[in-house]
Formats: sequence, C-alpha cells, structure tokens
Amino acid sequence: MPRGNKSAYTDKQKRQAQHIEESYEERGASPEEAQKRAWATVNKETGGGKKSGAGRGQPVDRSAARKGGRLGGAASAARTPEQRSASAKKAAATRKRNAEAKKAGAAA
Repeated sequence: MPRGNKSAYTDKQKRQAQHIEESYEERGASPEEAQKRAWATVNKETGGGKKSGAGRGQPVDRSAARKGGRLGGAASAARTPEQRSASAKKAAATRKRNAEAKKAGAAA
C-alpha cells in the first residue's frame, strides 16, 4: 500500500489513479505495484494532492500520458517497408477470417 493519506487528492485524481491502476494490472503488474505506479503517475501529472487557496493552481503535465504513443510510433517507423507490408497483409487476412467466422456463427 502506498504511504500517505489520500484525502488531500481530488475526486478526479482518485478516478485517474484508479484507471491507471487498472491499465497496469491488465499489462501484468501485480496489484500492489500497479497501485504504486498509478499514484506516482498522478503525482507526476498533477503535482500531488491539490490544496485550496488562490494562486495554488498549477498546470497539468500530460507528458507521462503521451509517452506510450510516441514509443509505439518509433517502433513502427524502425521497421522496413517490407515488414510493414507483411504485417498489414497478415492483419487484413485475420480481419477477413474473423468476419467470416462471425458471419458463419450468426447464420448457425
């Protein structure tokens, strides 16, 4: 369990942490590790728990949320045109096969 009382966090921050935690668990992290990473991500983006008062607001840093998309794009760009073409053909064949199976299942 992460240290600290979460009462200083807004409802939105708590929701964000819950969604991030679920995402980490789907990707294979243990529940404890997922929770730690989720709160670390919320703290990085929002600067920790929000406190009331004029002049306390800070902009939200979305760099952590955008990071994954950049990495995926770089990996795709590193492949040769032949590799990308083969992957696209394989994906098209899979979509066609799945569509036929779905149609056959609906007819039965």
